[in-house]
Amino acid sequence: MQLIGKERHDIGRPNDVGYPVRAIRTREFLYIRNYEPDRWPAGNPETGYRNVDDSPTKSTILSRFDKYYRLSFGKRPAEELYKIGSDPRCMENLATNEEYKNEVKKLRSQMEDMLKDEGDPRFNGNAAFFDTIDYVGKKPHGWQAWLEFHQPAKPKTPAKE
Repeated sequence: MQLIGKERHDIGRPNDVGYPVRAIRTREFLYIRNYEPDRWPAGNPETGYRNVDDSPTKSTILSRFDKYYRLSFGKRPAEELYKIGSDPRCMENLATNEEYKNEVKKLRSQMEDMLKDEGDPRFNGNAAFFDTIDYVGKKPHGWQAWLEFHQPAKPKTPAKE
């Protein structure tokens, strides 16, 4: 069993907050918990999905609104479950399928127990901590840069004589 997590990897959302995810992988399943499903996982559309490097593949996917766009750049549900043996590319989310309800519950519980044991701040009442950390790298494509570009400073009023 593998435990996987991501908090602060990217910028390009309001205040450059992250996209918190935890997951557990067994031989048979991949269970994913997206803790902020209202956020865009690859960064906001208006900033150009800055968590994905520019490439011909990115341009192609962004040029059409199909299932690959949705899976690559769209918002994700709070929970995802994939059956690795029959769906190795993780294309069919089974989390809401009634047949897998018990598997979702079991994997969620196992994952949360492991995260508590490891002292994950998200499970020790301090989840908001991650969004308080300032990004210290270069921010030419971050949220503030986008705001400044799209909302230029107002011209100064001439001084009265």
